[in-house]
Amino acid sequence: MQWSSPGNAWLPLNLFTLRLRLTSAGKAVKTNPLRMVPVLSLLFMVARMPALPAADVDAADPLKSATERIEKIRKAPVSIEVRDKFGRKIPGAIVRVEQIRHEFLFGCNVFILYKLTGEAHQAYANRFSALFNYATLPFYWGTYEPERGRTQREQLRQIAQWCKAYGISTKGHPLVWHEVYPKWAPTDAAEVRAAYRRRIQEIVPDFKGLVDRWDVVNEATVATKFKSGESQWVLRDGPARVVEDALAWAHAANPEAELVYNDYNLGADHQALIAQLIKDGAPFSVIGLQSHMHAGEWSLAEVWKTCETYAAFGKKLHFTEVSVVSGEHGWERPLPWESTPEGEQRQAEYVEKFYTLLFSHPAVGAITWWDLPDGQWQGAPSGLLHKDLSPKPAYERLQKLVRRTWWTRASLVSDAAGRCEFTGFRGDYQVTVQAGGKTRTASFSLGKAGDTWVIKI
Repeated sequence: MQWSSPGNAWLPLNLFTLRLRLTSAGKAVKTNPLRMVPVLSLLFMVARMPALPAADVDAADPLKSATERIEKIRKAPVSIEVRDKFGRKIPGAIVRVEQIRHEFLFGCNVFILYKLTGEAHQAYANRFSALFNYATLPFYWGTYEPERGRTQREQLRQIAQWCKAYGISTKGHPLVWHEVYPKWAPTDAAEVRAAYRRRIQEIVPDFKGLVDRWDVVNEATVATKFKSGESQWVLRDGPARVVEDALAWAHAANPEAELVYNDYNLGADHQALIAQLIKDGAPFSVIGLQSHMHAGEWSLAEVWKTCETYAAFGKKLHFTEVSVVSGEHGWERPLPWESTPEGEQRQAEYVEKFYTLLFSHPAVGAITWWDLPDGQWQGAPSGLLHKDLSPKPAYERLQKLVRRTWWTRASLVSDAAGRCEFTGFRGDYQVTVQAGGKTRTASFSLGKAGDTWVIKI
């Protein structure tokens, strides 16, 4: 789904109409603003929030200055001091710096990791770990617990443990959603609320240490359009109350967890909900923005505008579900839905621009691709890999960006004061020092403010 408004920013809005463009359905829906009277105060409250520091960005062509912004916001300076065991400075030491992980989260869902076996499993695992440092795990209630009391706990723990072994951060998705709802689960609103509370209080602490980031509620703004138990709960209590309850339970179950509200409905209803959550002090730190582009790619100006709109809320932004097809555009097209050479080139070119633009925005902290190989959700050719798990041009283009262009390696020599310096992308590093016939390797993390790393050898 995409959204647009007639103004240059989402607020102030054209007060006669709001226009939401649904790319998945190709329909435009106009909303009378009189329906929005109860939320206008919240919208104006957010409009008055201080924006991020102004940047020299051409709104019509935000990609033009992206590389410069990336250098400013994604890198930090480091001083390395080499000393002996007595603390004396060592000049002339050979220092090799190797980044081993990004701070920024480049991710993908990892749903089929252990559904594949043999060579296919290994190929998938290799392709995943060679590119990503972040994985979304499936906790859809209807598949996690298809029968009351029979869960996929061990299967999910196996995936999470694989991620941990490869230094890949994890997120559970989702704890509360109106779709993939168990057939056996209740439909009475009060019973649904109690059941979700039990579910969150069981899963979140159980996976603590393996999964410490959660899409707590998914798409509450459209829940009442569906028929499920969660829909009844939202009908009774309203989206804000439902989301706030679920966030509170998840926070109590793991106070250190990073909590996300996730949605595709990036229009006025969604913005009003986010404003309400903030006003009420709901314990979440990330706004999850879906961007399934099966029906057509968003313009880069629209992508940037979306970032600016939601950055005004003062929360981190995660693009949680990104898909771009390498075949014909459409929504739930007849199968087989095949990739084409022309489509693969179009996908690769857009992916490079899309990721570069998002990486250049200071509010964005994560991008998650939706399905690594083709033929998964909707059977679409929206993967970075072909069905046989061979890489598409988009995979190779993205890997070059993430692991080469936006990756830091350096060979340095300490000066007379035993110091050397470099500027690197924020993340985790290994530093190897050679001096006086000795070698020492140490690990460090580079944050926003830069740092001084001391290595004794």
